[in-house]
Amino acid sequence: MHISCTQDRPRAANAHVADELHAGLQAPGAWISPKFLYDALGSKLFEAICELPEYYPTRTEAAIFARHGAEIARVAGLGATLVDLGAGNCAKAAALFPVLAPSQYVAVDISTGFLREALERLRQRFPQIAMEALGMDFSSRFELPPQVRAARRLFFYPGSSIGNFTPDEALAFLGRLRLQCGDDGGVLIGVDLAKDKATLDAAYDDALGVTAAFNLNVLRHVNHLVGADFDIRAWRHHGVYQPERGRVEMHLEAVRRQEVHWNCGGKACSRVFEPGERIHTENSYKYQQADAIALLERSGFEATRVWTDPQRWFAVIHAQAIR
Repeated sequence: MHISCTQDRPRAANAHVADELHAGLQAPGAWISPKFLYDALGSKLFEAICELPEYYPTRTEAAIFARHGAEIARVAGLGATLVDLGAGNCAKAAALFPVLAPSQYVAVDISTGFLREALERLRQRFPQIAMEALGMDFSSRFELPPQVRAARRLFFYPGSSIGNFTPDEALAFLGRLRLQCGDDGGVLIGVDLAKDKATLDAAYDDALGVTAAFNLNVLRHVNHLVGADFDIRAWRHHGVYQPERGRVEMHLEAVRRQEVHWNCGGKACSRVFEPGERIHTENSYKYQQADAIALLERSGFEATRVWTDPQRWFAVIHAQAIR
């Protein structure tokens, strides 16, 4: 590993993004935050992943919502301010509109252009629901603007995206939601449950290579964000369940020696990656149901109901804010 900096490249427009990417790329164990997986192309590739036979979370969670939607609506209540975190194409929330009948729908996502296109289509289907699109990175700080109604906020966080956080990060994240939710709000969250290694390995390294394309696309996105010159052909995808850590890890591994350059704070920084050296791009923690409930309780929520599939592969949990 070799890192160097010189003074000849212009600073990236978004200083916060540039600083975060630089910190990850120059770390002894290089990393890129998983939020950078979701540019416009990355969002479309993730949609494709959700159609794969190996990727069980999306269809398993959807089956839970389809089977228990009416009961979920009774528990969560009608007419809430539905705040959809990491909304993507908004399809998961839209499927619940007929039973939840939200008074306002707030779609939050880091991929702003993709989000606005999805919301425009949704407005045509559900003109009776007030809608807002918020382009926001909510992974490290979170504060809703005044146009989001304060009453009865229901935070919708499906897909087990909570698993992208370490347990400590998840606790802090849920604590931030609690601060934004008021005493009459709650969360409706999807949690992927621990299961056998073969099923998890296949889900994160599919035979068709769509997950590999999704992971590799983060390098193209970084090239765009900070003027980097990653050669995507020089990397390969790894997605493996680490049972001792309770998580799937996604990495990109260098297949040959290469020097990569990027903008960092008005400097031109570079790093040599040796063959076999990896960049860590995502964790996906898999929870025991009791541990997920305990995490919510430590964050200021009380679990009111849990719904699972017959195999107990996935859980949807509603939790109310503790006053």
